[in-house]
Amino acid sequence: MFGRSKVMDGTATGQGPDAENCNDKEVGIKKKSKVPGVMITQFTETLPEGKSHPDFTRKPIALTIQEGKFAFFKAIVTGDPQPTVTWSRNNGDVSDTSRYQTKYDPNSNEHTFEMPNVMPDQADTYKCFATNEYGQATVTVLLNVIEVGFKKNKAQKQVAEAPDVNFKTVLKRRSKIRPKSEQTDKKEGGIDPKFWELLLSADKKDYERICAEFGVTDFRWMLKKLNEMKKEREEEQAEFVKNLSNLRPIQVNADGSASFELDMDLIDPSSSIYLYKDGEMVPYTKELGDKLKHSLKQVGKKYIFSIRDLMPDDAGLYQLDVEDVNMFSTDFKIPMVDFLVKIQEVKAIEREDAVFECVLSNPFSKILWFGKNLPLEQGDKYDIQVSEDKLIHRLVVKDCMVVDKGIYSACAGIKSCNAWLVVEADKDAKKGKKSARKTTRAGGSGMDLQKVAQEQQVKLEKEREERKEQIKAAKEAVAAAPPPPAPTKAPAVVEPKAPKDPEPRMENDPDPPVVEVVRTGHSAEEAGGSERLDQPLTDAGGEAGITCGLSDIYALRGKPAELIVKMNMDCEGTWFKDGEQLNSGVGVTLTKDGTSHKLTIQSCRDDDSGVYRFVSGDQSTQGKVTVGDVPEFDPDDLHKFSKPVIIRVGQNAAFKMPFPPQEALVVSWFKDGTEIKDGGGVKIVKEPNHSRLLLRDCLRTDAGEIKIQLKNPFGAVEATSQLIVLDRPGPPEGPVETVDSTSSIIEIKWNPPKDDGGSAVTNYIIERQQAGQSLWTKLGDVSADKTSFRDRNVTHGKKYNYRIYAENPEGLSDTLETADSIMAGIMILSGPPGTPKVVSASKTCIKLTWTPPEDDRGVPIIGYQVEKRKKDTNQWIALNGLNEPIEDVNYAVKEITEGAEYEFRVSAINDSGSGDPSPPSEMVCAKNPNMRPCFKDPEDFIVVRAGNSARVKICYEAEPPPQITWLKDDEPISPWINIINTEGMSQLVIPSSKRSDSAIYTVKAKNSVGEASFDIEVRVTDEPKTPGPVELEQTVHGKVVISWAPSPDQELDDRLCYMVSQHNSDNRVWKTVADRIFTNTYTANNILPGIEYHFRIYAKNDMGLSDPSQSPTWGANSNRVPITSNGVNSMEVCFERPPSILVPLKVHTPPKGYQLYMTCAVRGCPTPTVSWYLNDVCINSDNNYYITNSFGVCSMYILRVRAKDSGDYKVIAVNSLGKAECSTKLIVRG
Repeated sequence: MFGRSKVMDGTATGQGPDAENCNDKEVGIKKKSKVPGVMITQFTETLPEGKSHPDFTRKPIALTIQEGKFAFFKAIVTGDPQPTVTWSRNNGDVSDTSRYQTKYDPNSNEHTFEMPNVMPDQADTYKCFATNEYGQATVTVLLNVIEVGFKKNKAQKQVAEAPDVNFKTVLKRRSKIRPKSEQTDKKEGGIDPKFWELLLSADKKDYERICAEFGVTDFRWMLKKLNEMKKEREEEQAEFVKNLSNLRPIQVNADGSASFELDMDLIDPSSSIYLYKDGEMVPYTKELGDKLKHSLKQVGKKYIFSIRDLMPDDAGLYQLDVEDVNMFSTDFKIPMVDFLVKIQEVKAIEREDAVFECVLSNPFSKILWFGKNLPLEQGDKYDIQVSEDKLIHRLVVKDCMVVDKGIYSACAGIKSCNAWLVVEADKDAKKGKKSARKTTRAGGSGMDLQKVAQEQQVKLEKEREERKEQIKAAKEAVAAAPPPPAPTKAPAVVEPKAPKDPEPRMENDPDPPVVEVVRTGHSAEEAGGSERLDQPLTDAGGEAGITCGLSDIYALRGKPAELIVKMNMDCEGTWFKDGEQLNSGVGVTLTKDGTSHKLTIQSCRDDDSGVYRFVSGDQSTQGKVTVGDVPEFDPDDLHKFSKPVIIRVGQNAAFKMPFPPQEALVVSWFKDGTEIKDGGGVKIVKEPNHSRLLLRDCLRTDAGEIKIQLKNPFGAVEATSQLIVLDRPGPPEGPVETVDSTSSIIEIKWNPPKDDGGSAVTNYIIERQQAGQSLWTKLGDVSADKTSFRDRNVTHGKKYNYRIYAENPEGLSDTLETADSIMAGIMILSGPPGTPKVVSASKTCIKLTWTPPEDDRGVPIIGYQVEKRKKDTNQWIALNGLNEPIEDVNYAVKEITEGAEYEFRVSAINDSGSGDPSPPSEMVCAKNPNMRPCFKDPEDFIVVRAGNSARVKICYEAEPPPQITWLKDDEPISPWINIINTEGMSQLVIPSSKRSDSAIYTVKAKNSVGEASFDIEVRVTDEPKTPGPVELEQTVHGKVVISWAPSPDQELDDRLCYMVSQHNSDNRVWKTVADRIFTNTYTANNILPGIEYHFRIYAKNDMGLSDPSQSPTWGANSNRVPITSNGVNSMEVCFERPPSILVPLKVHTPPKGYQLYMTCAVRGCPTPTVSWYLNDVCINSDNNYYITNSFGVCSMYILRVRAKDSGDYKVIAVNSLGKAECSTKLIVRG
């Protein structure tokens, strides 16, 4: 039993009134935790930053455990500062360290409260407190302890110690189900309390089954009493439960466990929940990792109880109680059944049906099928079939796809078996198109299941006969035994060794209802001789008793029927029909033969139906006789139904059969002797006067005999029809045999297809393909009576493939192809070619050549096959297939490994195949030949901007690899210059070049064959500086001599030159008049008077142009004689002005990797010099930015912006009169 805890309001340290007085300044703010069941009290109104009150991230879980076991609670708390965790119980102290131990694991942050060797007095409600200076978190948890060795006298002692307490309050349960040890002898006429407990939790549709199981036939009385009990039970449940719904009886799951579930909304979540089996309490756990057999899982309001490791002893009545009130009862029955033939692994192709089948040891109406741990039901995807004897069970997985593969299992009771379904892709399906649905089935057991089932049926029948013989022998032994002397007060009841007797009639109730069980004969043959053992055989006083009573029978109209009653002694008796006494007369004969009393109805009529009763003294038995006919069909409807239904594949087939309305009529449909169930592609409609069968999307496998059966208690009648499903025929039966093969004729033959598709084959179509080609050519067709073909259009020595189609009115079949190519005539192979010779060899390629064979044996050669063999191996590997011949006598072998040695041979290919191979070539090594170093397309002059890295790449060829040496002006290079040598290339790298790095660099390559060198001139320079002041002088009319001071870079750069541009007052366009001037003077021609001229001098080198040096103005204004005015003051007009920003820069936010165009407009006279800055660093000379200035429009372009291009950009314009600037931001996104 459980040690129950008294629910009291326990007060922990710091929670009582004294604590409140001690903390007047603190407040108690109640807060809700994210973990249900946790109560939080915050001591301060506001929490400091980074601090928090305690809370539970894992709360303790309620525990039900057996006495003497190790009990513990675990909790994980959070809070800053670290909370202090304490434990308490409502009705007791936890300070005894021998019984209570508190532990903390800093690694997992778990607080554990342990109770070794737990005792019943420790059953209680426990509390866990987590406290810090900012608050407290509290959670309660219940501990139930199952006592061991509970005795009845202990309970009686408790009752005796509390005489003033109502006796009902000390009962363990209100349920009438008791353990076997506490059960009393059931009084005669009583009904098992299990009957009512099951009815209280069952659906209405199960009432009839439960009543039949317990032998209750008075449904009206049962429903009346059940409603009264339900009302009383609901009132009891309302004390603890708000709502109770979704009661699911116990079922076996795919993993071999059993479970039942219900939705239950408890008024008090801490209410105790108990589990009973046959009235005895069983322990369970809420922890999934516990090893107990029974477990409880709660998800919201749903409670799921599970039983694992099922055994036959697990069968029984399971009940769920909240406190002492029963909430749910379910009966777990484990049939004694096993698998004689288990399901086997199935390998199916896509769009094919897969079949799993098994055979059971005992009849079973329905087993459970699971696919990938999910229950399977009859439907469009799955077809579940059961044989008439209920021994053979099949699962058909229709239209298999790759996603259907996995483990499938069959469960019968607690026995199960499983197997894999492997689904392979359809290799014949065209790419990108869904393959057609296949009519074949894969799988099965691979044995004759019908034979196994028949053998088992014979075995079961034999066992039944043996049991009958044992029962009969027991009856005879009891009847022959003299009555034992015994007091007459207690009649002894001797029960025969027979199946469980139905419940006898109740006699002790004040208003006794009639409660009987009848065994109904389901055929006319059972109308006579039916017996019922519903009374004792003898009693202690030697009184008369009924040994074989009456049962309900069904008699055919116009046929005789007999009712027989056997007594245990020779005595008289009286027959009654519907309460009226019967005597022998017309149609009815009453006879007596010793202890046997017989009533014979010579020809049954409708008025013979009724309740017949036999009375002898105070003993009686009764049975019901029902007269009727076997169902029958109308002849016209039967003739119409017998006509075959002919449809095409994919169409629906419909059958309809009318019949007269009758009571208790069972309509069944069969296909080829197997009953058809409603579901999936099958639709069965049953009306009072007719039944219809619809088969959707029929396949060829659906063709066969369709039968409808009408069955009632008097017999059965059947009507048969045929379903013919037309389809294109199956492929012709192979293999294709070669009848004759000559140089001009190939004759083949085959067999007709197994399946003609429901209609006769009309002809065969033959196609041919030459070996090595992809084109199929139609040769012709032959009539259906011929299964051979002669191909006269063949070429000697060539091979051919053939395929044959069968054709009927529905279309063409799949093809039957020849397994191997067929050669026309005798195979003639070519002779061997000449020995291959190696033309050249390198590490990546070996080139071969050979001569054609001297003897081609009269058959043209279409190409060659080359084979290679690696040294120290025996395997020759073909480098090309026979269907890819090498047409030339040369071949470059590239499938080689550097450093490996190979030899090669060649075979000639003709229409018959590959001929004899040539002798092997010499062994050749895959490596480059020795060669003197040579440089490949080197550059002899490189210009590098000062400050940038300089890279000089030289590619070479040499074998063996050479030694590389670099020199600078014939001297060894500096150590800070990097040399990078790789295969076939050497690279000289100067990390940050300077002008002093300009020199002639020499690279030398030397190996055992020779030496080579090459010179590269590297010039490190920068953009030249502006030349000095410009002077103009005219020595000859029409010519002006322009001279200027040299640029400061002239002495540093011997490739520096100058360029002169001019423009005049006529067109104002600058044009270059001289270039590549290596002196500091230039004479300008065609200088005309009256025109102003301006000149610009640029310094120029390999990096580009310098800024120009402006000349003074030459021309009319400079020679004009000033004119003085007569007393009039004249004003000079001046256009000079300082720089100004006309259009400022704008803010830009481009994504990373996008291009950017930034622009502004600047004005000033003289023309200002414009500089660009990024974060106050000038970027005018940075190649990452393309900067232009076109007549005051200043632009900057970035091809792809990077993250480092973000920053502050500034434009500064400067001339002799002042400075102007504008700025903006660039933000690069992403």
